Amino acid sequence: MKVLLIGSGGREHALAWKIAQSPRLEHLYAAPGNPGIAEHATLVSLDIEDHAAVISFSKDKNIDFVVIGPEAPLVAGLADDLCAAGIATFGPSKAAAQLEGSKGFTKDLCARYDIPTGAYQRFKSAEPAKAYVREQGAPIVIKADGLAAGKGVTVAMSEADALAAIDDCFDGAFGAAGAEVVVEAFLDGEEASFFCLSDGKTALALATAQDHKRVGDGDTGPNTGGMGAYSPAPVMTPAMVERTMKDIIEPTIKGMARDGNPFSGVFFAGLMMTQKGPELIEYNVRFGDPECQVLMMRLKSDLLPILYATATGTLDQVTVEWSDDAALTVVLASKGYPASYDKNTPIAHVPDAREDAKVFHAGTTLKDGQLVATGGRVLNVTALGKNVTEAQARAYALAKDVTWDNGFSRSDIGWQAVARENAT
Repeated sequence: MKVLLIGSGGREHALAWKIAQSPRLEHLYAAPGNPGIAEHATLVSLDIEDHAAVISFSKDKNIDFVVIGPEAPLVAGLADDLCAAGIATFGPSKAAAQLEGSKGFTKDLCARYDIPTGAYQRFKSAEPAKAYVREQGAPIVIKADGLAAGKGVTVAMSEADALAAIDDCFDGAFGAAGAEVVVEAFLDGEEASFFCLSDGKTALALATAQDHKRVGDGDTGPNTGGMGAYSPAPVMTPAMVERTMKDIIEPTIKGMARDGNPFSGVFFAGLMMTQKGPELIEYNVRFGDPECQVLMMRLKSDLLPILYATATGTLDQVTVEWSDDAALTVVLASKGYPASYDKNTPIAHVPDAREDAKVFHAGTTLKDGQLVATGGRVLNVTALGKNVTEAQARAYALAKDVTWDNGFSRSDIGWQAVARENAT
């Protein structure tokens, strides 16, 4: 099978690494890719916003299957255009991708189909939103409605912070994504990520993970795209997974189909484990980043036929097998992130992959033969272990072997799971 992978981040490096292991793969291309992905795929300098160019390349190379990694091409309708051209594609339609493209769309769907989530209101101007905040009080959550690279959410612990977050959105801090704001109730509990495939009819549960959104140790500082993750998440017990499928995922699949937007792809459900049970914080319509990295490390099954079955409506014919080991990834980011940071800083050394550990490239490129950091989140140091404590120790040991003067990381990824393990 000839496959084209769309994307250039750590998530796509993890997908490329796993797809490349498939005996069904004939050749893997990636657009635009990164130096890490180049170890597994032929890089193509395609403008992925030019859908006609992606289709033309796919036809020229007789591509059998396209896997879309990031959210922006999905929200822009790349999957629709590829499917219309007769090319099997992993990823939801533009209409279905609204689950991530518009937080208000998702909240309205939850209200329609009685899917547990926090109470909310949608606003298109600042003053009514502020009045609602004053009426509700803090803590409260302010969300830019559209895509904001994981940074458009403010968990405001004070009324002043909430009002400032509303101003940020409507003053253009998140561009067009902040033209509408969702204000929702603060959910108290422990957060977890749940991943599930759907071909529009069948749901196949994958695995759980826990992300670390805040930039600083102890979950302090501003939100980021994610500073690390581990899998599985102990808070997601088998009973919680069952409830999540029954109360959240299955009603979403049925509701989307009923509304004329059948969903094909991966549900990435951000959940809060509250006293009432799992409640939906938000949906993403692609694999998480950096959660994908820990999922791919734990996946024992061949990924390629699973993704292809999702895209072709045959998900009921496949199963998935996972390692019992835990996986943990530590994000190495550019100093200054998530605010401004220097670009094109040299990375002198990235350690080779080991049997139980690997460094995935996220924001890197080659400049005159030198590996340099081009993004905020740059490398994902990922390791397996018999538990999270062991995976954490291996990941941080490998991170010490990276030579990059402008990099930093959190030192406590996995702290909740490690505390649980050490308490037993």
